[in-house]
Amino acid sequence: MKFRFPRRRLAIFAVLAVAVASGVFAYAATNTVPATTAGSGAAAISGYTITSVAYGLNASTPTNLDSVSFTIAPTTATTVKVQLAAAGTWYSCSNTAGAVSCATTSPQATVAAATQLTVVATQ
Repeated sequence: MKFRFPRRRLAIFAVLAVAVASGVFAYAATNTVPATTAGSGAAAISGYTITSVAYGLNASTPTNLDSVSFTIAPTTATTVKVQLAAAGTWYSCSNTAGAVSCATTSPQATVAAATQLTVVATQ
């Protein structure tokens, strides 16, 4: 037994299929995508040299550290941060021509908790 699709139903089905396809195409054709840029590159990452490290003790409570200062080379570091203990607070620093100064009072650093000096710097 053969199943025959009546011609009229076939024609209606074909018209509907064309209409749906046209609608989908028209919708997709209205998309606009702005121009973008992509790229890849590589460069060597070199470290900084830290010298002349000095710790500033609090005048009234000398077990507190109020500051850390040091020199950094190259001197062009724009962001410098220090940490005085593993998993401790990161303190922001200022760099003036290679002379770096870091206030360690918020929160207050202490001599007892200062177990290592970690310096992170970027240009």
